[in-house]
Amino acid sequence: MLLLPLSWSVQAANSEAVGTKAPDFTLKSNQGDNVRLAEQRGQVVMLNFWASWCAPCRKEMPLLDELHQRYESAGFVLYGVNVESDPSAGDKLIKDLGVSFPILYDTDSIASKAYSVDAMPTTVVIDRDGVIRYVNRGYRGGDEEKYRTQVKELIRE
Repeated sequence: MLLLPLSWSVQAANSEAVGTKAPDFTLKSNQGDNVRLAEQRGQVVMLNFWASWCAPCRKEMPLLDELHQRYESAGFVLYGVNVESDPSAGDKLIKDLGVSFPILYDTDSIASKAYSVDAMPTTVVIDRDGVIRYVNRGYRGGDEEKYRTQVKELIRE
């Protein structure tokens, strides 16, 4: 799988995944428990696929943490999905940045393959019914406003 760091952003509104049921997976989290995506049904879920070597990922992490903190009580959950086979560098980055949202370890690329992740970061937004509504590839400063709009729209539904 080729993962390219991107400094630009493309919302894949025409992505084949948009409008389809989100593939289920179970991954271990940095909080010690296993997280199964299907068990999050009823909440708006954002999956942010990232790696410690990805500069745009590093930039957006604190902004995603703000989004997580702001909308968590409104039925929104954010999972950072670390795609590295050895998550130690990712763990250090999360600690250094003070990120509080849960990190899932995709060390065997199970979720990455299921979501056809081909760019870093890739952010997938899933509605309360478990349907993929948005796929955002890459990150450019200001994209957090787009994420906020997407999350607010789905929370209101």
